[in-house]
Amino acid sequence: MILAGDIGGTKAYLALFDENKNQLEKIRETRFETRKFPDLDSIIEEFLKDGNEKPEIACLGVAGPIVDGNCSLTNLDWRIETGRLGKQFDKVYLINDLVAMACAVPCLEDKDVAVLQSGLQLKEGRISVVAAGTGLGHAFLIPTGSAKYYAVDSEGGHADFAPRNKLETELLFFLQKKFKRVSIERVVSGPGVIHIFEFTQEHFYSGITEDWQQGLQNEELAAEIIRCAVEKKSELCEKTLSIFVELYGALAGNLALQFLTKGGVYLGGGIVPRILPLLEQGLFMQSFLEKGRFKPFLTEIPVKVILNDKSALLGAAQYAFKHQ
Repeated sequence: MILAGDIGGTKAYLALFDENKNQLEKIRETRFETRKFPDLDSIIEEFLKDGNEKPEIACLGVAGPIVDGNCSLTNLDWRIETGRLGKQFDKVYLINDLVAMACAVPCLEDKDVAVLQSGLQLKEGRISVVAAGTGLGHAFLIPTGSAKYYAVDSEGGHADFAPRNKLETELLFFLQKKFKRVSIERVVSGPGVIHIFEFTQEHFYSGITEDWQQGLQNEELAAEIIRCAVEKKSELCEKTLSIFVELYGALAGNLALQFLTKGGVYLGGGIVPRILPLLEQGLFMQSFLEKGRFKPFLTEIPVKVILNDKSALLGAAQYAFKHQ
């Protein structure tokens, strides 16, 4: 039996999987608000206390870099250690949350994705996964033959934000007043939506206030900006998401070029399913393809949105299943 986890800065999913005829079968699953718990151990204890199950293997996808089997989460003041968890389980695998999501990609069904660009369906090409949520994560799948892949983690979300035009340069200068250094995560993430909103409000709508934003902050504000943009209830929010979508598309195109991911680019995280109507309007793919002489190359790359919000959980279970 496998305990799989998707541990992020705002929420954590835990699930139990068991093997049935050489396939994984999910037994049960629970969602937790991470900020309501002092550490991961408390969440695992809460999850297991009401059941008689005793999982032998744990595989946790966590939002942060793994160093010597340990992880300090990037957007949460937690430290997770395989040594401590090893006292409770026979085997413990700690992997980056984007690696977990990437491991799920080969198992996704048609209903689990939305296609932005069909491209050329290459069975064993490299695959890149990029996900914007509380933070920004990247991971890659390298084919090893026989429909198998080696997953590679990354902290590319903390690479520099490189503006492409005058407006994005002004956005960079705006953010440099707040932050000593501006990474791409500062604009392509949930908090990034708020940063772009503040910039857009000052740059285009100075002096104009909208009642809906009163009292909202952090995740609630980002969610409301997205909702108002999708439902076309605020011109300010629509402009904010337009900039966000263009930046996301440009980033995805860069990854496709940097790693020659002919197997596809997959967009994950909590934001993309909510803004799917905006992604389908064309700005995302326009920015994705605007790479000069390499536009023809990029038109051949499949681009898909992961709609299954439990993909990282499934990927963590798959990782443990294949490495047990």
